[in-house]
Amino acid sequence: MRASRARALLAALLLAVALAVGCASEPAGQREEPAIEQGVEAESEDSEGPKESEAESASEVEPAPESEPDPAPEPEPAPEPEPFDVSRVPTYTDQPYVVLADDVPSFTKEDAAGPAESYAPLDALGRCGVAMAVVGPETMPTEERGSIGMIKPSGWHTVRYDDLVDGKYLYNRCHLIGYQLTGENANERNLITGTRYLNTEGMLPLENEVAEYVERTGNHVLYRATPMFVGNELVARGVHLEARSVEDGGAGVEFNVFCYNVQPGIQIDYATGESRRVEPLPEETQKAPEVVPPEASPGTTYILNLNTKKFHYPECSSVDQMSEKNKYEFTGTREEAIAQGYDPCKRCNP
Repeated sequence: MRASRARALLAALLLAVALAVGCASEPAGQREEPAIEQGVEAESEDSEGPKESEAESASEVEPAPESEPDPAPEPEPAPEPEPFDVSRVPTYTDQPYVVLADDVPSFTKEDAAGPAESYAPLDALGRCGVAMAVVGPETMPTEERGSIGMIKPSGWHTVRYDDLVDGKYLYNRCHLIGYQLTGENANERNLITGTRYLNTEGMLPLENEVAEYVERTGNHVLYRATPMFVGNELVARGVHLEARSVEDGGAGVEFNVFCYNVQPGIQIDYATGESRRVEPLPEETQKAPEVVPPEASPGTTYILNLNTKKFHYPECSSVDQMSEKNKYEFTGTREEAIAQGYDPCKRCNP
């Protein structure tokens, strides 16, 4: 009994040893491995290579150039203003200013919509340009004018002609837009070398007209002053003044004139500002030709301008701007006035 049990235990032991030896001698290639994991790893490793290659090849390919849009057409340059032509203005005779374009200013909508005041910068020669303002109660000065002696406009000379010039000095520092209108005092962009005659006889009456209208009505006046230079001359030949009352469309104030920068009895070199006396003419040639007014006849009463050769209704606003020596009352027919060399005013259309 004991012997048979011992033999059975021995046989089981030998069988276990044999099995252990057999497992240890099994070739490695026949072992089971986690095939799924190997497959995933292999696929991952293989897939990384092509992806990098594709990325590299993709980066090496230059993108096709995009077609450029047709360039936008260049805007046409704005036409340059025509240079001032002295021949367009009548030669000075004995009046401080002359009416242009039937006294109608050439303002545009853009001018009316512009800033309240503007003064062009000085050019390369130190000369002033266009000055423009919408004159109203709010632009007028509230204090006395200060000194402007520190300003030396282009062509400035301090020279006296005591027996020829009212005020003795030939030149004034002449405001393009009068101080009484905008309060601009020592503004070098608003001061030119102007004769005493230009300042007091030419421009001042027109500035007074604008100031009086604004003070009386509280309305506004579009106002432009353009100094007119010829070539590289340092002294302006004159100032082109334009004005139109805004709220009433010009019914209150409207003019378009050229004020001459001259001084009777004195010749000016506009290139430099130098001046000299004009030699007196022989006595027989000094007398101005006598202006013979047209003969009157029964009919309508008109006011003739002996200077501009136009006739107006007495209530026309242009009549108030006439010099008294150019104003002549004529009674007759419209045809008679025309036949005697006068043109009807385009403002009042007589």
